[in-house]
Amino acid sequence: MTSLADFTTSAVGGPARTLVEARTEPELIEAIRSADAAGEPLLLLGGGSNLLVADSGFAGTVIRIATTGFTVNDDDATCGGVMVTAQAGQPWDELVEYTVRHAYSGLEALSGIPGSTGAVPVQNVGAYGAEVSQTIAMVRTYDRQTQSIRSLANADLKFGYRDSLLKRTTDAGSPRFVVLTVQFQLGLGRMSAPVRYAELARELGVAVGERAYATDVRRAVLKLRAAKGMVLDSADRDTYSTGSFFTNPVVDAADAASLPEGAPRYPMPGSAVKLSAAWLIEQAGFGKGFGLAADAGFRAAGGRASLSTKHTLAVTNRGGASAEDLLSIARLVADGVEERFGIRLHPEPLLIGCSLN
Repeated sequence: MTSLADFTTSAVGGPARTLVEARTEPELIEAIRSADAAGEPLLLLGGGSNLLVADSGFAGTVIRIATTGFTVNDDDATCGGVMVTAQAGQPWDELVEYTVRHAYSGLEALSGIPGSTGAVPVQNVGAYGAEVSQTIAMVRTYDRQTQSIRSLANADLKFGYRDSLLKRTTDAGSPRFVVLTVQFQLGLGRMSAPVRYAELARELGVAVGERAYATDVRRAVLKLRAAKGMVLDSADRDTYSTGSFFTNPVVDAADAASLPEGAPRYPMPGSAVKLSAAWLIEQAGFGKGFGLAADAGFRAAGGRASLSTKHTLAVTNRGGASAEDLLSIARLVADGVEERFGIRLHPEPLLIGCSLN
């Protein structure tokens, strides 16, 4: 049996009972239909960057989506934009780099994010003030319930903060809607979309809301992400992770008001307020590299796993870690934040065969 640790960015996870690689859309649909017809549990695997699989592995069929490539339709460029349609298995950052290099704006702030293109609409991936929902026009899917191809427009996808219809109809890594292609509507020109994130604006030397050259935005984002261990580097153990392990909690105004005055707060639609998970973690006493040093006589997971030494949101494999090692760090952090602030942090990656409870 094949170890799933070989296919995930955290390099943990047990064996798959069956692993199928689908390189074309017909192969992908046939593999799904075969698994469903056999009553097999099904797990879809892209870049493995947003997945934590239990050490016991997955007792079913894992389909590795390896459909790659993308097309550009500029026939309607008179409207000031182009349509870029990418296969689900297309490496995400390769697509972003191409769009920036060819002066298609809109994706530049999402540079450096690992994984495949088919995964980004599921999570409504976002970073540095941008979300993919701002550029997605259509997602073509295979609907396992009706066994048919179904195209979902932006409004149909019901995007929210790190959420979508695709995510809400996925159970334990097994989706109802399997992404086949993603279509993006991007602007034409060398200038970026408005820079919405203060840290990025400072790096670029512009005001929030202003534009910069998209190439400069990409360069700045890659620099900022690398400084946080969020750009994959085989020589850097801080990048052996699922990226941000926790989402920023969204709470009501009353819960936000109960926090100390210095707690970052970001207004959301309605009366909701988004908080900073990193701030909560640090204020609860979990600093960068927690788990490596013998703090108070405790060395979590034997030093095999820890919070990143660059960023407190990432739980990292320092070498030889198991999935349970990473989870032990995450549980301590989530429990500590809840005890200190009464707010429970929730994981961003899919947890397959395991949980924080």
